[in-house]
Amino acid sequence: MFCSRKKSLEVERIVKANDREYNEKFLYKDNRIHTSKYSILTFLPINLFEQFQRVANAYFLFLLILQLIPEISSLTWFTTIVPLVLVVTMTAVKDATDDYFRHKSDNQVNNRQSEVLIDSKLQNEKWMNVKVGDIIKLENNQFVAADLLLLSSSEPHGLCYIETAELDGETNLKVRHALSVTSELGADISRLAKFDGIVVCEAPNNKLDKFTGVLSWNGSKHSLNNEKIILRGCVLRNTSWCFGMVIFAGPDTKLMQNSGKTKFKRTSIDRLMNTLVLWIFGFLICLGTILAIGNSIWENQVGDQFRTFLFSNEREKNSVFSGFLTFWSYIIILNTVVPISLYVSVEVIRLGHSYFINWDRKMYYSRKATPAEARTTTLNEELGQIEYVFSDKTGTLTQNIMTFKKCSINGRIYGEVCDDWGQKTDMTKKKETMGFSVSPQADRTFQFFDHHLMESIELGDPKVHEFLRLLALCHTVMSEENSAGELIYQVQSPDEGALVTAAKNLGFIFKSRTPETITIEELGTLVTYQLLAFLDFNNFRKRMSVIVRNPEGQIKLYSKGADTILFERLHPSNEDLLTLTSDHLSEFAGEGLRTLAIAYRDLDDKYFREWHKMLEDANTTTDERDERIAGLYEEIERDLMLLGATAVEDKLQDGVIETVTSLSLANIKIWVLTGDKQETAINIGYACNMLTDDMNDVFIIAGNTATEVREELRKAKENLFGRNRSFSNGHVVFEKKQSLELDSVVEETVTGDYALIINGHSLAYALESDVKNDLLELACMCKTVVCCRVTPLQKAQVVELVKKYRNAVTLAIGDGANDVSMIKSAHIGVGISGQEGLQAVLASDYSFAQFRYLQRLLLVHGRWSYVRMCKFLCYFFYKNFAFTLVHFWFGFFCGFSAQTVYDQWFITLFNIVYTSLPVLAMGIFDQIALDTSYWTVINHVFIWGSIATYFSILFTMHSNDIFGIFPNQFPFVGNARHSLTQKCIWLVILLTTVASVMPVVAFRFLKVDLFPTLSDQIRQWQKAQKKARPLRTRKPQTRRSSSRRSGYAFAHQEGYGELITSGKNMRAKNPPPMSGLEKTLYNSTSWIENLCKKTTDTVSSFSQDKTVKL
Repeated sequence: MFCSRKKSLEVERIVKANDREYNEKFLYKDNRIHTSKYSILTFLPINLFEQFQRVANAYFLFLLILQLIPEISSLTWFTTIVPLVLVVTMTAVKDATDDYFRHKSDNQVNNRQSEVLIDSKLQNEKWMNVKVGDIIKLENNQFVAADLLLLSSSEPHGLCYIETAELDGETNLKVRHALSVTSELGADISRLAKFDGIVVCEAPNNKLDKFTGVLSWNGSKHSLNNEKIILRGCVLRNTSWCFGMVIFAGPDTKLMQNSGKTKFKRTSIDRLMNTLVLWIFGFLICLGTILAIGNSIWENQVGDQFRTFLFSNEREKNSVFSGFLTFWSYIIILNTVVPISLYVSVEVIRLGHSYFINWDRKMYYSRKATPAEARTTTLNEELGQIEYVFSDKTGTLTQNIMTFKKCSINGRIYGEVCDDWGQKTDMTKKKETMGFSVSPQADRTFQFFDHHLMESIELGDPKVHEFLRLLALCHTVMSEENSAGELIYQVQSPDEGALVTAAKNLGFIFKSRTPETITIEELGTLVTYQLLAFLDFNNFRKRMSVIVRNPEGQIKLYSKGADTILFERLHPSNEDLLTLTSDHLSEFAGEGLRTLAIAYRDLDDKYFREWHKMLEDANTTTDERDERIAGLYEEIERDLMLLGATAVEDKLQDGVIETVTSLSLANIKIWVLTGDKQETAINIGYACNMLTDDMNDVFIIAGNTATEVREELRKAKENLFGRNRSFSNGHVVFEKKQSLELDSVVEETVTGDYALIINGHSLAYALESDVKNDLLELACMCKTVVCCRVTPLQKAQVVELVKKYRNAVTLAIGDGANDVSMIKSAHIGVGISGQEGLQAVLASDYSFAQFRYLQRLLLVHGRWSYVRMCKFLCYFFYKNFAFTLVHFWFGFFCGFSAQTVYDQWFITLFNIVYTSLPVLAMGIFDQIALDTSYWTVINHVFIWGSIATYFSILFTMHSNDIFGIFPNQFPFVGNARHSLTQKCIWLVILLTTVASVMPVVAFRFLKVDLFPTLSDQIRQWQKAQKKARPLRTRKPQTRRSSSRRSGYAFAHQEGYGELITSGKNMRAKNPPPMSGLEKTLYNSTSWIENLCKKTTDTVSSFSQDKTVKL
């Protein structure tokens, strides 16, 4: 308790390296994590407290106490305690099992091994034993154990590469670099053991993109930022080893700070049942009061005569007190309106529905042998009421695979497959892929179906060669050879990886690079180009260029970037080719592909030397340096000659488009919450058909201050609703929750389709109390909402916002650790067992392998579970009211004496045995399937089986044998045998059954005939279709639109050009002499600072004709 109090007061953290004794006085938490809800000591009290939050459980406990009072109990106590203990035990076992798996997962993580520097030597330690201030060693492809300050690495200048997929969903590599004073420590264990630097930094928080601190060592201080920190959940990539100092451990790490707490989830059916129990209890009180008053009147008027006859020696009984006792007696007798067996049946039905999900072969992913799994059994019917789906992007909607699909070169499209009649056909795996006789190092998994491109390459088409040469030269990819001699590309952007790999497979192989040269293999011939300048990418330029000198001495500028940017810089002679290429780009964009324009320029040697001299001067100036460099870039990147365009597919998971369409038709709104960049998310939105060119408007919220965000939201609402409607100015802080609840009438007045796109930094301001009203109102009016660059905590906050103020049932789906908090916050959490580990699956309620299975989970299993549960509740309450109200009616014939018309065994077995199977059969097996008749084998077995069970138990309890064993409990020997030999008994049973069934049958017949439902109409249509011939299937048509979306380097970070030309990320034993430009960049002391500044994402403009720029 003291530790937690100390933690809450922490305003800054002080950590000393290699000194556990010093750090322990601050009571920092260790590296052990806990995601479970219970421990051995807390399980029983916490679980019982949670269970008795159910009104019904508390209600039956109260009834049990009443039944223990002999003066008022006319039923034995075991009729209540046995089912109550059964229900509580079943629920406790289920909760304990779920928590056991959480403990198992925690132990698996906590027991991972890590190399820790202890007593001047590296020792293997479990993650949970790592302490703040320890120095640990990480190796390539190893998970980071805690939040570390990077000290040194195997890469030049203390660089290391990390993958942050579990934090922000991005799979592209990011760079971290150590301070120059600590990178000199290298892998020298003795020097690392003597390192005693002190770090003073911010307190633990959940901000993934921010860190501030100071390292004090050897009498000097060094500033620390996020580029020096490696967070828990990252994976070390393309770096042999690195050393780091633990700053935050366990629950204090930024990953765990973003993980929400495990919450106790209840369905709306549970809440409805609690409400029903309260209403029915009130109804029982009314019935008990009526019968108690009747008993008091009867005792006062008639009771004296009975007492004279039965209790001659007993004094006169008080009629009021008799009515009081009778009231409680009838409360006990009539409690079977809501028996405890209701909850047993509900749990059994839910269990059955969960097994149906687990056994569903249509949700089984054969490639990875992964079935769907219902990890909880209490939320099935909630699946049928989902209104909002919050989805991650990377790994959930996409496969994290970039594929080179098509290209346009000199006005001709390559990549389309035509049949013998010249008609386009779909590219499938059945088509013959292109042979790669040109490139022996080609990747055999690369699939390109158009043989005309290979023919053009072999015929020596200069434009095609120049196109592929550009792809092999203009990039930031690094190459290395593995032990087998195969080329391995280290890609900073998956888009670039796809393009360079495509060039490699088409005969133009990028081999290696130095700070001043690029070596490629052109159709088997090694060619080395001199790298003269590197014009780096950023979000404003939306392009990158390289200037190289070929072996013939020609200077060429190769450029690639967004088509809207490059087309403005083309030479006027490209007008005809520009028109043709624009049409091709529109076709590519219409197919959901990420497009990129390709162009080049021949440079004069004298002109380049003059331009390069001005660039050197601009690099050395201090005033307006960035503006001058940008101006020089603009000057040389003009009069370009267009080569063509590329089309890369950010490969969606199978069935994503169909699933999104189906859920939209079901009026389910899909919001995409991703840590990826805005442009990437927008492209995926278009590829999934969540964003379309037919939308009226796409609102982009990208303000950097609260005022800007408020103003952009206001303008968007004005555009959406029109200026005639009055709006809140956002400055008023709404105190009441109702102020955020939207009127459904407002939604109906909005016509047209709209989309909202908002960045993470803007979302932080929009979630403030005085702005979130406008955000929620605008978002709920839009058909699609995309939140980009959001942290895991922001994902959870968006879900909570909709849950709290819309009163809607929400579902969150994701595949990585960055989705855990969102999954825990939503009513339903779904984990996809993808490429980012099992954290999302372990925190989820349901899991499967593909996003497309969500459609079947909601629209089949969810709907069936909800409808079945509703029918079950109606059926159950109907039969129990019919059963219980007989006692109420019988009270008028027994002097309101609280006597039962049935024996206690019949009362006990009525719900548990006699009538349990029919309601369970309907609750578990009833289908909405239109081609299934109602009476199946299951119906026959359960209904006739229940009748047979009733008569079997009846004859057994009325037999001589059972009387001989338990004469006091079964005194009615022979009663059933004698009664059922009377013909009038069977006649009454027959007439009663017919009289009860006929009105229902007649009503259903007339309803189907006169007022058929949609299901009835489709059932008739299905019957007619069985006699008709099947319809011909139409070929799917490719959607074409006029919008083009450049997909270039959307995950690309600015600054890699400086890394390449400086050579600080290259291993070179004997570096060659440098040219003037390279010397300028190498000697510049600000290249790392520039990289740190430029890696911060700037908001790029989204140039769409129908997009509102706010």
